[in-house]
Amino acid sequence: MVRRRALLIATAVVVLGVGVGLWATGGDDNPVGTGASAQVTPSAEPSPSPTPSRTYALSQAPRTIPAVRSHTAARGPGWRPASGYRVVVDDAALADEGQLLAGELGLTYAGERTDVRAGDVRLALGGEEGANPESYAMTVGGGRVVISGPGEAGVFYGTRTLKQEVAGGGTAPEGVVRDEPAKPRRGFMLDIARKPFTADWIEDRVRELGDLKFNELGLHFSDDQGFRIASDTHPEIVSKVHLTTAQVREIVALAESRHITVVPEIDSPGHLGAVLKAHPELQLRNASGVAATGAVDIANPDAAALIDELLDEYAGLFPGSQWHLGGDEYRALTVPDPEASYPGLASAARAEYGPGGTIADLATGWLNDRAATVRAHDRTPRAWNDGFYAGTSVTPDDDIIAAYWTGKEIGAREPVEYLRTGRDVLNYNDEFLYYVLGEPQTFVYPTGQRIYEQWTPRVLRGTGAVAARYEDQILGGSFAVWCDIAGAQTQDQVAAGIRMPLRATVQKLWDPDRPDLTWQEFRTLADRVG
Repeated sequence: MVRRRALLIATAVVVLGVGVGLWATGGDDNPVGTGASAQVTPSAEPSPSPTPSRTYALSQAPRTIPAVRSHTAARGPGWRPASGYRVVVDDAALADEGQLLAGELGLTYAGERTDVRAGDVRLALGGEEGANPESYAMTVGGGRVVISGPGEAGVFYGTRTLKQEVAGGGTAPEGVVRDEPAKPRRGFMLDIARKPFTADWIEDRVRELGDLKFNELGLHFSDDQGFRIASDTHPEIVSKVHLTTAQVREIVALAESRHITVVPEIDSPGHLGAVLKAHPELQLRNASGVAATGAVDIANPDAAALIDELLDEYAGLFPGSQWHLGGDEYRALTVPDPEASYPGLASAARAEYGPGGTIADLATGWLNDRAATVRAHDRTPRAWNDGFYAGTSVTPDDDIIAAYWTGKEIGAREPVEYLRTGRDVLNYNDEFLYYVLGEPQTFVYPTGQRIYEQWTPRVLRGTGAVAARYEDQILGGSFAVWCDIAGAQTQDQVAAGIRMPLRATVQKLWDPDRPDLTWQEFRTLADRVG
C-alpha cells in the first residue's frame, strides 16, 4: 500500500456490486503513450475474468500525475478498455463526465443504467457526510471499474486517474484507490494583457489543466500594455487584439466542464495604462504634473465608477466564485514620500479618514470598495500581497485573500504577518512559480525539478517554509506566466516551457509530502501519461 492517508468514502458506494476475485498487476508492464489529450485505443479482446485456476501477482499502485494518495492492492488481471465496453452513470449530473471519458477511451456511453455488464465503468455520486467534495474512490475488480465521490469534481478526478492509468494501451491495476487533494485551490495564471494568446491555445491549456486536476485558470487581461477582452460598457478601452465575449464564454464553458474556475483579474488602481489611454482625465499626476504610469487618481470618484462598471459587467461573463482585484504596485506608494509627491491624494485621505489619514489608507479603502463590488456578485476577492499596507488606520476586509508573490516590493511583508492575523493566503512565490518571459530583472525561468524537490505550499517567500500551524490558512497556490517581454517566446515555446513546472506544481498542491518518485522517474512518467 502506498503510504498515504485514506479517504473516508463509504464502502457501499465504492464497491457497488463489484466482485473481488483473484486480482492482478497493473499498467506499469504496458507501454503508454504521450500527450495529455491522446485517445486510448481499446484492445480487441476484453480483459480476462479471474478464474480459480489462475493466480495473479499482487497489484502495484497506479502511476499518475499527481500521484494517488492511497491504493489498496489486490490480485487480478486489472482493467483495460475494449470495444463494446460501456460507461454508465448512477446520476444524470455525471453525464458530462461519462461522455467525456467514453470518448477518450473509445467506449460506449450508455447513460443512467442499473444493470451490470462485463467491462463497465460506472460513475456514481455518494460518500460519507462531510467528506472532501473533491475526493473520490476507484475500485477495479471483477472486470469492471467503479468511480465514486461525494461531488462531481471528485468523480471527474477519478476519471482522470483512470485515463492516465490506461494511456496508450495500459491497464488499470486491481484494487482500490482513495484520493483527495491537500489544497482546495490549484491554479495556473496567464497574463494575456501584455501578450495576447489565442482562444485555441487557452483552451488547450484548459484541457491540460483538467487532466492534471488543476481547478483554477487565472486570466490577467488588463494592464498598461493592453485590455484584452471585449467590453459592452467601455468598448473604447479594448485593445485591437482581444478575445471576444463569445470566445470567453467558450473558454469558461470548457473550464466548467473540467471543474476549473476561471478567475478574472482587472488590476487596479495601478496597471491601468490601457484604460487611461482612453480616459486620460483619470490619470494620477504628482505635484509637478508628471503622470504616474498606469495609475488612476483614486481621489477621483469617476475612476472608481469606471472600474466598478467593468467589474459589474465581467461578473456576468465570469460566473466563478473567485475574483482577483490586483491592488499591487500603485505608483503613489512606491516613492519615498507619497504625501509630498502626491498632495492631492494626501488631502483626500485626510478628508476621508481624519487628520492622520494617509495615501495608504486611501488605497486600502479603494481595495475594500472594489471588494464590496465583487462581493455583491457572490465572489470571493483576492489581491496581491503588496496591496496590503502596514501601519494603516484602514484595514483590508477580512475576506480578501492575500495572493503572496514577493518580498521584493515596497510595502511587502513577511508571510507570517498576513497569516498571524488569520488571513487566508494563496502561494504565488515568484522564486519558484513565476515564468516571466524574457527573464527581466532577477527572474529566471523556473524548473519543474526545483519545484518538485524544494517547494511546498508553505514556502511562500524565498525558500523558507512558514510554520505548520498555518497550513490550513494556505489555501493552495498558482503557477503564473507573466509576459513582461512579450516577444521573448512564442505561444508554443511557452506551452513547452511550462509543461514540467505545471506537473511539478500540481503534484505538490495535491500532496505536499516528499514524492515517492525521483525527479527523473517523474519526468519519465510525464512522457508516458501526458
